[in-house]
Amino acid sequence: MASDAQIAMLEQVETQSGFIAALDQSGGSTPKALKIYGVDESAYSNDEEMFAAVHAMRTRIITNDVFNGDRVLGAILFENTLERDIDGIPSAQYLWGKKRVVPFLKVDKGLAEEANGVQLMKPMPGLDELLAKANQQNVFGTKMRSVVKLANKAGVDAVVAQQFEVAKQILAAGLMPIIEPEVDINSPEKADAEGLLKAAIVTELAALEDGVKVMLKLTIPSTDNFYKELVEHPSVLKVVALSGGYVRDVANKMLSANDGMIASFSRALTEGVSAQQSEQEYTQTLDAAIESIYQASK
Repeated sequence: MASDAQIAMLEQVETQSGFIAALDQSGGSTPKALKIYGVDESAYSNDEEMFAAVHAMRTRIITNDVFNGDRVLGAILFENTLERDIDGIPSAQYLWGKKRVVPFLKVDKGLAEEANGVQLMKPMPGLDELLAKANQQNVFGTKMRSVVKLANKAGVDAVVAQQFEVAKQILAAGLMPIIEPEVDINSPEKADAEGLLKAAIVTELAALEDGVKVMLKLTIPSTDNFYKELVEHPSVLKVVALSGGYVRDVANKMLSANDGMIASFSRALTEGVSAQQSEQEYTQTLDAAIESIYQASK
C-alpha cells in the first residue's frame, strides 16, 4: 500500500514540468566532481574526508533557495548521502519535506569489465537491505547504470535483461526503478546501438504485468525523437536523459529536440558553480543552470 507521500511523489513525477538532478557521484567519480567544483585532492586525505567534502557540495546545492520542487522534480542520491543529514534532517527526508523534491537512490555497485561491447552492473548482494533502508527514509525510487559501447546485440540484450531483472526486485520492494543503460556518446556505433537498445527495451516492457511502470534514463539519441515510442509507452512513467559528457548548452539543445524526455543531468547541472564563489554569485550561477535545464525539459 503506497503512503500518502509516495502517492504525492508519483503525481509530481508524472504530471509536473521539471527535471531530475543527478547528485549521485560515487567513489570513482567523486574526486573529479570535487575538482570541477574547485576542491582539489589536497583538501582531503582519505575517503571519509572526501565524502564529507562532496556532501558539503551537495548540501550547498540542495539548501539553496533556487533548488526546489518548482523546477526540480527529483534528485538522485548516493547511498553515502542517504546516511547523512542536511540541517539535522536525513537527506532524503529533507529533500521531500523541505523542498518538495522527490528522492531517488543510486543502488548499483559500479560496472563490470567490458565484454561484448558493454559493461554490465556488478553483482548487488546487499540490494534487499539497501531497498529496505531506502523505504525507511521515504525514498521514492532507485537508479542503476550500465554502459553500452558498441552495437553488439548479445551485449545490449544482456544489459537490458539484467536491468529489468533487477528492476523487478526493486518494484517488489515498492520502489520505482530508473533503468539506465547508457550509450557512450563517443561510441563509433552510437546510432546502431540505440536501435538495438530500443528494440530490447520494447521487448522487456511488453513482458511486464499490466499496470506496472518503470522509468528509463537514456543517452540523448542521435536521431531526434528516436525514443518517442518509449516516452508514450503505457509501462513507462518517464523517460529521462543523461548528459553523458555533453556540455550543458549542447545537452540542453539536443534534449529540446526530443519531445517528452526530461533531463537528469549531473555534470551539466553543476557546470560553472564553485566552492570559491560568493553566495550571491553561486546562487545566480545555479539559478541560471536550473532554469536552462528546466526550459530544455519542457
